Amino acid sequence: MEFAPKWIAWEITRRCNLRCVHCRSSSELEAKGHPDFPLEEAFRVIDDIVRYATPVVVLSGGEPLIRKDVFEIAKYGNEKGLRMCLATNGTLVNDEICENIKSSGIRIVSLSLDGSNALVHDDFRNQKGAFDGTINAAKLFKKYGIEFIINSSFTKRNQEEIPRIYKLAKELGAVAWYMFMIVPTGRGEEIMKELISKEDYDKILDWHYDMEKEEDLMLVRPTCAPHYYRVVLQRSKAEGETFRKRTLKFSTGGSKGCLAGQLICLIDVDGNVQPCSYFPRFAGNVRQQSFKDIWENSELFKDLRDFKSYKGKCGCCEYVNVCGGCRARAYSMHGDYMEEEPFCSYIPKKSGKVKT
Repeated sequence: MEFAPKWIAWEITRRCNLRCVHCRSSSELEAKGHPDFPLEEAFRVIDDIVRYATPVVVLSGGEPLIRKDVFEIAKYGNEKGLRMCLATNGTLVNDEICENIKSSGIRIVSLSLDGSNALVHDDFRNQKGAFDGTINAAKLFKKYGIEFIINSSFTKRNQEEIPRIYKLAKELGAVAWYMFMIVPTGRGEEIMKELISKEDYDKILDWHYDMEKEEDLMLVRPTCAPHYYRVVLQRSKAEGETFRKRTLKFSTGGSKGCLAGQLICLIDVDGNVQPCSYFPRFAGNVRQQSFKDIWENSELFKDLRDFKSYKGKCGCCEYVNVCGGCRARAYSMHGDYMEEEPFCSYIPKKSGKVKT
């Protein structure tokens, strides 16, 4: 199958103990209007998914550790053959949580780290002590032999921190570091003026390419920056190098840009299926349809897989098959998910044939 579900983020709660500036969910401690679904529904959704595919499933939120039954969900999914993972901000992690992670069969955990020190990270997370919580969680994961990824999100307020956070992620013992380039959705819409400039965006992607050539210990990957894979092809060709394609056993793998609705999706707390965590359009609802029906028959997903119908520069770009542009960012900033990637400065060779 050309477009098979490889990775699903599952928002098992919208409740959270932090109020991060970039939050997709605009989470609160009490998720008004978006209550947690019952455990029985979680089991039903898992059964529905495994009848069709066996993707990586990341239990996310909000803060998933707020749910008392998070490990029951993880254990059930693991027993059904899914590779269950967990995404946490780290502040609630303790010895008991680590023991439950191990016993429930969770394979890998992602931690959020947006600053190399408390001043920067706590400002980004709107919570004093958040940095100390993340660092403590990383140390506990090492103690218990739990593999973990570090996810870092960037805007103008912390972009100078990028190399320092990368260095800290290595020192903490992360098996991977993902550099997220903010897509303004949810509470993130309020920081539109904080988005990194196009010029700096290009410099950051060049820095990442140079860094990745030297990196041997840890998987590194820009996320929500699909044109990085165009940069990889351009620079490796120009410099006469073969760029290493490395994958993490619990990632989507490969060297492709935007995967929304192609290899990945999000199931939100209300059962809505979205192309990715930052794309606020629904392809269907697992309370009303089977996951298979949504994945195979959604008009939204079909649009996203039709690269020839992309508009603007993306529609005529020779790199569309490896990049594709961020469809969520196009939707957020143009109001049309088929439009061109707003933060790409590249001019395609066939730019005279731009689609509108």
